[in-house]
Amino acid sequence: MFEQENRVGEVIETGTAEFTAQCYELYQSPPLGGLVKAGDESVKQYAIVYNTTTSSIEPGRRPIARGKDESSEEGVYQSSPQLLKLFRTEFNALVAGFREGDKVFHYLPPRPVKIHSFVYECTDEEVKEFSRSFDFLNIIINSGLSVPVEEIIAASLRSMSQVYEDPQRYLVSAGKELATLMGNDFNRLKSVLSKIR
Repeated sequence: MFEQENRVGEVIETGTAEFTAQCYELYQSPPLGGLVKAGDESVKQYAIVYNTTTSSIEPGRRPIARGKDESSEEGVYQSSPQLLKLFRTEFNALVAGFREGDKVFHYLPPRPVKIHSFVYECTDEEVKEFSRSFDFLNIIINSGLSVPVEEIIAASLRSMSQVYEDPQRYLVSAGKELATLMGNDFNRLKSVLSKIR
């Protein structure tokens, strides 16, 4: 069963290759490149956070500047506490694999996760188990995301490397795998490698 303390949000839009989740707390999205999980006990999907937005809960209604007479940004929220209920933070996550039983697969699951599925940040042990194989990198490279893919690859590898005793060794291994996968696109490869040093 998922740990209650790692729950960060709920799926509000879903598809085969990605989902969007709304955070329970404003501005409390998992970090860029972070590994999250959603689903039930039979199939848990693993996804990489690639974009976060905070916007008004009313479509088409933009926030207005309120801090002219405040000494800090926090003062804006203290003098207008209702703002915390007028905005929402959402994040998009690219599905990079799933767990069925005790086996982890690094390809898309048979079905999308359900709307209102809870989303959890993965534990260090789950990140380590998922990231032992670099097969998920191919999904990111070929995803065609609306944000620079090189940034997502680098952010996910930096994040994943932190669960290993020797993060640098993990990043060197990842760099070798990327050289194989992106060898025909030197500029993209160089961009990613410069960001994971």
